[in-house]
Amino acid sequence: MTGKTSTFFAAVSRMKYIERWSLMRSSRPESLSEHSLEVAMIAHALCTIANIRFGRTLNAEKAALVGLYHDASEIITGDLPTPIKYYNPDIRDAFKGVEAKADERLISKLPEDLQRVYTEIFLPQDADDDEAYMRGLVKAADKLSALIKCIEERKSGNSEFRMAEKSIQESLDRMCESFPEVQMFLDEFLPPYGGTLDELK
Repeated sequence: MTGKTSTFFAAVSRMKYIERWSLMRSSRPESLSEHSLEVAMIAHALCTIANIRFGRTLNAEKAALVGLYHDASEIITGDLPTPIKYYNPDIRDAFKGVEAKADERLISKLPEDLQRVYTEIFLPQDADDDEAYMRGLVKAADKLSALIKCIEERKSGNSEFRMAEKSIQESLDRMCESFPEVQMFLDEFLPPYGGTLDELK
């Protein structure tokens, strides 16, 4: 025992207070916690598909962890809307630096003997091919979660997300060229989203 208290998990628990899609009118708010859980589940699924159907040896469990924490920096930075974050390469690169510093600040809240493990989740160093591919699938899972939100909003009668859905779908179509697992998820698992509980039986 270190004798000191750590604020890391108390800080991470604040993801439930951060709402996504701040520039959009939503029929139902979505917290960062909800989004992160969905990304973790989808990332695990994509890696599992890659391993079983394409003979890869990806660490699906680590992918789930990376998904859980992939936006944790927003506890410090807030959720910067995508149109601002990607307005131009300079802003995009500057914000990536801000996110990395926020991740480092979060990791510093852990006891020193635990920091290395979480650094490998938050800030990968010298990733090999499998690690890089796995993290690419986590990014795809992030896009899939955003697409699911757009579909659910559209099916609830909200047209606010129409252009976002089109843009995200186009991004995923490009990702499918490098990640066939994403196309399989789109074909096999996406269609039922937005259905009623009775329709999901």
